[in-house]
Amino acid sequence: MREGAGEENRERPGARARRSARAVLAAVAETYTELPWPEQEDGEPDDGPLGWRGYGAARRSAAERTGESESVVCAVADIGGVPVVALCFEFGFLGGSIGRRTGDLIEAAHRHARAVRLPVVTFVATGGSRMQEGLLALSQLQRVARQSALTRAAGLPQLAVLRDPTTGGGWATLGAGADMVVALPGAQVAFAGSRVRPPDADPAAYTAEAQFAAGHVDAVVPARELPAALALRLRLLTSPRATAPVPPPDALGTTDPSRTGWDAVTRARAPGRPRADAYLDAYFTVRAEISGDRCGGRDPGMSCGFGLHDGHTVAFAAQRGTATRPAGYRTAARLIRLADRLGFPVLTLVDTPGAANDAEAERAGAGAAIADLFAAVASARVPLTTLVIGEGGSGGALALAAPGNTWATPDSYFSVIAPELAAAILKRPPSAARATADELGVRPQDLVDLGVLRGVVAARGRGPAPEG
Repeated sequence: MREGAGEENRERPGARARRSARAVLAAVAETYTELPWPEQEDGEPDDGPLGWRGYGAARRSAAERTGESESVVCAVADIGGVPVVALCFEFGFLGGSIGRRTGDLIEAAHRHARAVRLPVVTFVATGGSRMQEGLLALSQLQRVARQSALTRAAGLPQLAVLRDPTTGGGWATLGAGADMVVALPGAQVAFAGSRVRPPDADPAAYTAEAQFAAGHVDAVVPARELPAALALRLRLLTSPRATAPVPPPDALGTTDPSRTGWDAVTRARAPGRPRADAYLDAYFTVRAEISGDRCGGRDPGMSCGFGLHDGHTVAFAAQRGTATRPAGYRTAARLIRLADRLGFPVLTLVDTPGAANDAEAERAGAGAAIADLFAAVASARVPLTTLVIGEGGSGGALALAAPGNTWATPDSYFSVIAPELAAAILKRPPSAARATADELGVRPQDLVDLGVLRGVVAARGRGPAPEG
């Protein structure tokens, strides 16, 4: 069975060869066993439900060329020691198009995954719905979406690997609908296929890299790194779940208490203070991030994903010291809801001067994004733990905080508003910011006394301070 050579390869001079479905499975899985085909209804005309002239001959030719009977291969595979149900598209079979029989196979695969409680990994390479079957083919997208929704409701993770191309309904259901999405470099990823775009469209806008930049893809991973990348993500999403709130990380910076409110503010703003990456590295043995809000935005100032702590998977959302943008809040809400559905506890790290307040942030829905994160935190059924590691600026920080289970490091502060802004609102001179910080009660120990924080964490080996 020869690799790659799909319809589009033969029609586009210079198009790069594509791996066959089975070559992709062999490259990422230690072993795989094809799932049995579901029973097929008898009596369909050779040229399909529309009687499309030559359709039967085209399918036979595609089968002879690829060695496959349909555009998707479904199997139980072992990826990095984790058993999964794998759906791998064969682009050489009529451009990986989705027809009624493709829908039969995908539905049967999802049913099997739910029956045996396995994650689903889909390797997408499709130009969309099979036009020779008309609206019957298009309606398979509803079928696919329903199966994905049922698998999601069953608490099973779904991963998608976007190959070249991932367009049309394949992107809009199997790709974009997955919990975690990785893409191969340079892959076409778009709802609009290459032949139906405006003639003046910028090709770069329809790539995996563009979709990553716009917050629709979690990572762009070279093919040689794909087996390890999938193995890590599957390991994290299938590791044991802690049933109690996870402990907050140990303090990494200055551990002596702040003398004044302004001292707390100054220490939290110090350039050399440990940031989120240092805390995540110390807390987790391994971790993998999700990226983007799936609404067209990414915020490099918000880090979200899953990591292993003491052998258990913990979800995390961490501010990285910048003003958090709407995309950051939406990404954190997405992470918390995913963790809640899969049953993983959540750790959040608060470190922001506040929500971004420029005109662009307002146009992007800052208020709505913060409200959505408040709602995600409030409705989560899994336990949440929060550690304030730096600045805790107003509602932009509070949105990420766990009610009743928020801790702080000694070199942090949490305030209803920045002292400088409070002084300005009170019509005080700028020099009054120092005294205002004391009045606001921003020191961690002040907030413990108020009952807002549970405690101040100590350095490694000393454990958290006693509760307020």
